[in-house]
Amino acid sequence: MNGIYLLLGSNMGHRLEYLKEAEKLLIKEGIQVLEESSIYETEAWGKEDQDWFLNVVLSVITSLDPLELLDKLQSIEDTLGRKRSEKWGPRCIDIDILYFMNEIIESDRLLIPHPGIPDRRFTLIPLTETCPLEMHPIFKQNQMELLAACNDPLRCNLTDYRL
Repeated sequence: MNGIYLLLGSNMGHRLEYLKEAEKLLIKEGIQVLEESSIYETEAWGKEDQDWFLNVVLSVITSLDPLELLDKLQSIEDTLGRKRSEKWGPRCIDIDILYFMNEIIESDRLLIPHPGIPDRRFTLIPLTETCPLEMHPIFKQNQMELLAACNDPLRCNLTDYRL
């Protein structure tokens, strides 16, 4: 894996506006966006009895280390009104670090690569769009191979939305 990839998601309120505002705040914090996937509308994963999400993957560059980046992302979520009251519950904005180069991090605050990648179509489909041949540093499979093996039955639909 040669890049840093973030997943942004929203399923409350003006979902597209939350994604746009999150990207603006990333840039304001000095996190450079290199590429963005298409935006997908996806069924909720984990707790399925809620509104659908809009999801997008961003390829970014930053001088921050992974924990500093996590702190910035959580600060952006807080600024946009994120409330952490229910695991996998509704959220106005969610920003996850999917990959941070080839780093493998297992701490009480952060797991990289994100452990949900192989099980979630809403993550793998935009990753396949942005970095199809990049290898997962643990599973040694590229994003296309991970998607082909993914058993997630939830729908992930391409939208016409843009950031």
